[in-house]
Amino acid sequence: MPQTIAVLDFGSQLTQVIARRIRECQVYSKIYHYSTPAAKLREDNVAGIILSGGPQSVYAKQAPHPDPAIFQLGVPVLGICYGVQLMGYFLEGEVEHSKAREYGHGHLTIKKPGRLFAGLPKKLRVWNSHGDKLTKLPPGFRSIGTTENSPFAAIEDAKRNFYGIQFHPEVFHTERGADMIRNFLLGVCGVKQEWTTREFVDHAVEKIRAQVGKGRVLLGLSGGVDSSVAAALLHKAIGKQLTCVFVDNGLLRKGERAAVEKLYGDHFHIDLRVADAGKLFLRRLKGVSEPEQKRKIIGRTFVEVFEKSLKSIGHAEFLGQGTLYPDVIESVSIGGNPAALIKTHHNVGGLPERMKLKLVEPLRELFKDEVRRVGEALGLPREVVWRQPFPGPGLGVRVMGDITADKLEILRNADAVLQEEMLSSGYYYKVWQSFCVFLPVRTVGVFGDERTYDYVIAIRVVESTDAMTADWAKLPHELIQKISSRITNEVRGVGRVVYDVSSKPPATIEWE
Repeated sequence: MPQTIAVLDFGSQLTQVIARRIRECQVYSKIYHYSTPAAKLREDNVAGIILSGGPQSVYAKQAPHPDPAIFQLGVPVLGICYGVQLMGYFLEGEVEHSKAREYGHGHLTIKKPGRLFAGLPKKLRVWNSHGDKLTKLPPGFRSIGTTENSPFAAIEDAKRNFYGIQFHPEVFHTERGADMIRNFLLGVCGVKQEWTTREFVDHAVEKIRAQVGKGRVLLGLSGGVDSSVAAALLHKAIGKQLTCVFVDNGLLRKGERAAVEKLYGDHFHIDLRVADAGKLFLRRLKGVSEPEQKRKIIGRTFVEVFEKSLKSIGHAEFLGQGTLYPDVIESVSIGGNPAALIKTHHNVGGLPERMKLKLVEPLRELFKDEVRRVGEALGLPREVVWRQPFPGPGLGVRVMGDITADKLEILRNADAVLQEEMLSSGYYYKVWQSFCVFLPVRTVGVFGDERTYDYVIAIRVVESTDAMTADWAKLPHELIQKISSRITNEVRGVGRVVYDVSSKPPATIEWE
């Protein structure tokens, strides 16, 4: 494995973004619980440590504190926001409550470029989000940058390679923030840019073969990016030892089953079995409206169908999954107060115990765009590699309220119109995700000379790089108008179309 930069998570919703920015520099990053012992970090041979931001005050009763021994490891440390306050707290500086929380844009003046700000302009716009601030430098530190509200917006102890910044370099709102992170990685930590697609594929193939041996792997293939790349990677590693099962759960998009059968069965010649279970899923979901309950029912039923598939396939020892790094992180509260649980992912946890199979998760270390690059390297077609994300529970979490076959059919037809227009306009590959949501709300309308009382379809189109933050897409008004007109005219049961203009945060990308 390449050299690792440890990101200690103190509860910031941006912790994953920090890890992602590091990966963009072709350096491997790993997120650790804030209380991870220094001995564990030494054992993992980390080349540097970044302390994330967080919502707490360092003086709060339940404030998350790291193992103080991390400052004795002899590796570079960068504290961001709450992280720099922790450095002040633990290294004999002083931190005080600000009179007002500083949130939003600020202006950084770089006094001493040093290695952290090498090659950067003297003045930059940065993004702040903090309530406390450093008021006295720890021994050995000096100020290398100021903002209008802080003489210690950026600090360094060049001898120990300790750096702290009060703002957030990981967000796009901070000018040249990525360069600051790159300077820390390459100029301060001295790591090599070894986290490449080719290196990952070679390492993953070797790891899969070592884990699986001569065993058989069963993989649920949805046709989405994650499961498709997982299937291709597993097939490269173990060939005929892989069997893929496509579960038709009745919650698929229009024409999805036929497309998967044609691509994987006919074109790639992967051992593909199709389980027709739509009626079973809909029966289990009847009358269920609560999102988490829907996900759990879909997850449990998915496992049952897989268990039945095992009997027809024969003995299998391993279960392959397209679990990604954000799935793992978002499904776990990384430490008491940090990163509160947002929603569970049905493909993380629970399956091995139920199925008595060992897990093989070849993509578990990757973010989404890294998965796409692996897919390209493995020769998957563009329409698969750059297919937009689709939730594991399918349309089950895009029908608000209880699920019926009629509602699903309305949503399928509306979504088919949206995807057709996004593709023909060229916007499909320009955005992160575009989909329709069925709202269980009827509104009055007029169709011809008749009064109607039909359902509402919401259109959700977002731009993002990693799904951890997202902005609603500013599509041309003419395109939105065309999509709306086609849906209300062509899809029976829809009387109104609305466009979602919420960003993440505070809203999630999916509605459930």
